[in-house]
Amino acid sequence: QVQLVESGGGLVQAGGSLRLSCAASGFTFSSYAMGWFRQAPGREREFVAAISRSGGNTYYADSVKGRFTISRDNAKNTMYLQMNGLKSEDTAVYYCAATLSVYTSHYDYWGQGTQVTVSS
Repeated sequence: QVQLVESGGGLVQAGGSLRLSCAASGFTFSSYAMGWFRQAPGREREFVAAISRSGGNTYYADSVKGRFTISRDNAKNTMYLQMNGLKSEDTAVYYCAATLSVYTSHYDYWGQGTQVTVSS
């Protein structure tokens, strides 16, 4: 059974940091590129960051570039999102997802999400 479980969300003040984790099971983690997405209330889900199978290539939305860092540990079947310099507009539910190709917009597996709230 495929599972993606996000953790690490919470309430933080503007300018603060959080580190999200995404624990994967039920599939060959190292064979999948991974991504982070977020959805704020009343808005569509948006891409945040993605990482290739090996972790050698990373991609970011312009809105988070320079503040967020995506990484993965294939030995632990876990992906991370280090978020620094958080802003109120980063408030959203954050989802991790898996795809066979980092160059596609189609993701095969999704987690349930973790809430990130940034207070100003």
